[in-house]
Amino acid sequence: MSMIDQSRLLQMRSAIVDQNQALQRATGRDMEPLGPGSTGGPADFTNAMQSALQQVSAQQARASAHSEAYERGESHDIVSVMIERQKASLGFEMTLQVRNKLLSAYRDIMNMPV
Repeated sequence: MSMIDQSRLLQMRSAIVDQNQALQRATGRDMEPLGPGSTGGPADFTNAMQSALQQVSAQQARASAHSEAYERGESHDIVSVMIERQKASLGFEMTLQVRNKLLSAYRDIMNMPV
C-alpha cells in the first residue's frame, strides 16, 4: 500500500475549494468557505434535496389537478394543462438524472482504493 501524502491532499482540497468559490462568484452567489465549524454539511444537503423533491411533488399535484379539471369540463384551456404536465415531466426527469448522478458518484467513491 502506498502512503497518502497529506500535504498533497490538502493542496488538492484547497484547489477544489478555490474553484468552487470562483464558480460561485461567477454565478453571482458567494458562499462562505468550507472549513471546521462551517454549516455546509449533510443537513444542508438533506434540506436542499427534500425541498427539491417537495417542489417536484407539488408540480405533479398541480398537473394532476389541471388534468382532472379539464377532464371534468371545468376548464377548456388545454394549453395550460399541457404546460403543467410538461413542467411535471421535466421535474421528474431532472430528479431522475440527479439520482443517477448521485448513485454514480457514490459508486465511484466506494470503488476508490484506500
